[in-house]
Amino acid sequence: MVSTNYAPELTGIGPYATQLAEHWAASGATTEVLAGMPHYPAWRVDERYRGAWRREENREGVRVHRRRHYVPPRQTALRRGAFEASVLLHGVLAPPPGRFDAVVSQMPSLAGGVLAARLARRLRVPHIPVVQDLMGAAAAQSGIRGGGRAAEVAAKAERYALRGAALVGVIHESFREGVTALGVDPGRIRVVPNWTHVQAPSADRAATRARLGWTGDTPVLLHSGNMGLKQGLDVLVGLARLAPDIRVVLMGDGNQRDGLRERAAGLPNLDFLPPAGADDFTDVLAAADVLAVTQRASVLDMSVPSKLTSYFVSGRPVVASVADEGGTADEVRRSGAGVLVAPEDPAALLAAVRRLAADPPAADALGAHGPRYVAQHLSREAGLARFDALLTEALGDAEALGDAGAGQAATERGGPGQAGDARGGARR
Repeated sequence: MVSTNYAPELTGIGPYATQLAEHWAASGATTEVLAGMPHYPAWRVDERYRGAWRREENREGVRVHRRRHYVPPRQTALRRGAFEASVLLHGVLAPPPGRFDAVVSQMPSLAGGVLAARLARRLRVPHIPVVQDLMGAAAAQSGIRGGGRAAEVAAKAERYALRGAALVGVIHESFREGVTALGVDPGRIRVVPNWTHVQAPSADRAATRARLGWTGDTPVLLHSGNMGLKQGLDVLVGLARLAPDIRVVLMGDGNQRDGLRERAAGLPNLDFLPPAGADDFTDVLAAADVLAVTQRASVLDMSVPSKLTSYFVSGRPVVASVADEGGTADEVRRSGAGVLVAPEDPAALLAAVRRLAADPPAADALGAHGPRYVAQHLSREAGLARFDALLTEALGDAEALGDAGAGQAATERGGPGQAGDARGGARR
């Protein structure tokens, strides 16, 4: 697997890449990962990895090869390009050794997709990219400086990584059109939604609120996760100005955090919290009254926030300030666990929060749809099984095309539905 993001990162794509690799390793496959240095969502290299040019680790049976790369403290098209170029350069110079039956990549890392495609072609094995975000669309929609030119370059890299793939996984149906536009045969696209990678809340809600200082009758509106450009978090600063009786909490990190703090200066009802640890993350989510997911109005088809799976687990109602026609809105509607409001509109967001705060039983009932949706559609077991099927299909297709090495491995491992046996002795 090639994934710039990997454990010990706790948010974003890292947990999904990690759990997938560990799942295959636990099932008997020799599993190796080419990853970057942990840096997300703070966009600072984890202090435990600073100064190292390369690092090799064994994490839960997975051999992880890390290469040093540039990490931009602020996002511009030029800085993001330097980040991707440094990942690509070090990956080309020092790919992981050995021969594998398949190469899986986690995108939006453009460098990761290109590296995986190169490695798969060199080894003559299937490449299976998983599209978590579309960076070309992201550059065009997120408002990043120099985004237009960056979108063209990113689309070329995505096209290179995807067009030769055996199969392409996408985490949401809304990505199909964008992936097809990059030259991928629609018949080779498979939907493999992300699953919930966190545990259900277990702590006493009142005790958690007291520990956090959320006392009294003041409603708490919480946003958790990356603080980047595409999130459009200025809408929450605007809401805090309009509603001194509501506590707004931004929990997490990201390249826009410092700017948001500056714009929120003097607002006593807006708090910034560091990312919560894995042991109490969902307890903090469950302690809030309403959970917010926000995106710029221009963000349509390039991203579905991974935070939604965690939000749904918490059992609290979600208010989504997002474009109505985007994938995020589709997922909120499908879950039944939230309401939609116009993006970048603090007044509309405030009105929805007030309605929920004024009717706690209705808010609780709305939020209760989230855990049920997770149990039915977003369980880890179901998510990993979909990836097992994706891998088995790709290896089977390679056999049908006459790839003797991959075909023999696929024959020995059996067919779809035999998740444990299907990976015995494989390398990926």
